[in-house]
Amino acid sequence: MKTIDHWIDGKLTPSTSGSFAPVFNPATGEQQAQVGLASVSEVDAAIESAARAYVTWRSMSISKRTEIMFRFRELVVENRDYIAELVSIEHGKVPSDAAGELARGIENIEFACSIPTLLKGGYSEQVSSGIDVYSLRQPLGVVAGITPFNFPAMVPMWMFANAIATGNCFVLKPSEKDPSVSLYMAELLKKAGLPDGVFTVLQGDKVAVDRLLEHPAIAAISFVGSTPIARYIYSTGTANGKRVQALGGAKNHMVVLPDADINMAADAAVSAGFGSAGERCMAISVVVAVGGIGDKLIEAIQERLPKLITGPGTDPTAEMGPLITREHRDKVASYLEGAAAEGATLVVDGRVNDLPAEGFFLAPSLIDNVKPGMKVYDEEIFGPVLSITRVDTYEDAVDLINKHQYGNGTAIFTRDGGAARQFQFDIQVGMVGINVPIPVPVGYYSFGGWKASLFGDINMYGPAGLEFYTRTKTVTSRWPDPSTSSVDLGFPLTR
Repeated sequence: MKTIDHWIDGKLTPSTSGSFAPVFNPATGEQQAQVGLASVSEVDAAIESAARAYVTWRSMSISKRTEIMFRFRELVVENRDYIAELVSIEHGKVPSDAAGELARGIENIEFACSIPTLLKGGYSEQVSSGIDVYSLRQPLGVVAGITPFNFPAMVPMWMFANAIATGNCFVLKPSEKDPSVSLYMAELLKKAGLPDGVFTVLQGDKVAVDRLLEHPAIAAISFVGSTPIARYIYSTGTANGKRVQALGGAKNHMVVLPDADINMAADAAVSAGFGSAGERCMAISVVVAVGGIGDKLIEAIQERLPKLITGPGTDPTAEMGPLITREHRDKVASYLEGAAAEGATLVVDGRVNDLPAEGFFLAPSLIDNVKPGMKVYDEEIFGPVLSITRVDTYEDAVDLINKHQYGNGTAIFTRDGGAARQFQFDIQVGMVGINVPIPVPVGYYSFGGWKASLFGDINMYGPAGLEFYTRTKTVTSRWPDPSTSSVDLGFPLTR
């Protein structure tokens, strides 16, 4: 059985804890490897390696750090097919979906390549007689990222690209369900010239997470995952004096107004609801049909579902792969039974399919007449389940979304520019799409939701990522003639 190791001090490092977790191929249901789970002592050793590396890395010129990021970007692009294959084997995504994930991750590396411009500070000359003031952005030290299974390549790039480029050392704790991609990125970073210890991959479970949250040498924690864990990461990390950004769950609504093009809206709902098998925090999980368009919209969505090809990543025609584990597949399927029991209408039941029984497959499902208070509406499902909620007016749709506990992403489909502009003004959600179903910002903006979708004050990647991984130092400078020096106990004034 293949064993997946840590990456510490620039090399593969076998785990010594004696604790392992299985790594499955979701398309076949077979265990393909085991991953070593770090003990507290292994976490400490990894952090000590990063702390040693920080002394040199923090002193390296911005130009040299930028050269490394450019080389890393080229290596990722050269090897993108192989990285997508790794994602597909361990996560289950079809290759086209894995390639799309990688493309969005590369955007973040490219943003980090512009770090010389982004790190420029400010300078004010002669703020007082003979006194100048200037500001600097400096790194935090050793920082850590805890990433989810659903985007094993992209989400780590959201974090470590900016963190490393700004002069920090980064400890990555990837999901134990699909850990190999992180190790390959570590190899590419080393090949690009990154010094040993600057990037660490620490495989682990809650033991490793808790030690990262507690360790005094970790200055900041970035996290993406479910809301209960995000809340725990934020409260524990901040209680230990760390800077924390923790992105949680979502329940993304797509509002379809009566004037919308039904076919375009149906295409968007299907694409955004079932891409990545619904295992993404920006998936559309609720379509809000406004006015009398519900029947037409459901008919248009329903006729598209049989045409979707669900299968393993080895099938070049497959558009949607399996879910990550059997347990998660069964949990998602339980929502279908629960929805019917609560009074919703199960239009298409994804449990009824001819997919391989040994894999973790679930076909797309469509549920009508979903209402607040139903479990299928209130909770994040994280699977290929699309719900339809019907409301009478635009105001009802806005009120529905604003009352939900999550505020990650939302979208509106309409031909009315005034309605679209009013929607983006009214809605209490962090990321908004206008005729765009998945409004994930490009790499030079920033990603983050509102309400229970984000814990912390700073969003992820882009300009917010730069802010998160640096701190500002302000210097007040004076070079006087020593003969003019005197004692003055008054509060310093600017004159």
